[in-house]
Amino acid sequence: MIEEATVDCNDEEEALTGFATLVEDNLEVPFKTTVLGLTVIVTSVTHTSHGLVADCARGRHQQAIHVLDLPLPDPPPKGAEWIAAYRPWVR
Repeated sequence: MIEEATVDCNDEEEALTGFATLVEDNLEVPFKTTVLGLTVIVTSVTHTSHGLVADCARGRHQQAIHVLDLPLPDPPPKGAEWIAAYRPWVR
């Protein structure tokens, strides 16, 4: 999956864009997960200069959480395998 996301990429920024595109295209949102003991709704994943972040909402509050810090629910949403592939690539 890493190879698929980074094919024809010339640098890390292009590779990050490749991952972002595949996550955005394949991850089924919204989905619920638990962050610090609170249920939140992940509404999207956004490509930032710092990596991929999950846009989380709880009521009227919103916060972006880096996908490396995002606990996925069990069972994970469809397309979560792209987040799993992103984890070892970014480290």
